[in-house]
Amino acid sequence: MTTVERADRVARDTILKMLSDEENAKVSRAEGAAGLPDGEEYVDLEHLEAGVQIAKASMTKALTGHIVPRSAVHSATWSKIVAQLTH
Repeated sequence: MTTVERADRVARDTILKMLSDEENAKVSRAEGAAGLPDGEEYVDLEHLEAGVQIAKASMTKALTGHIVPRSAVHSATWSKIVAQLTH
């Protein structure tokens, strides 16, 4: 594992540890859904370098996997996630 891969894994783990049990459940349900609504903000845990992204209607099927939709977490948690991405 490279240094970059290790840093990415630590960042993903750090973000996941920020989530409450309730938020984890909501994130899990969102990952199992058909996609996100058009315009929904989300973070792709597999591509943290992309930062906060916005779902487009044409992409809804492609958004399954390791994502954290803004609507699945409290505003304070979302702020912490965004701060983690920018440092």
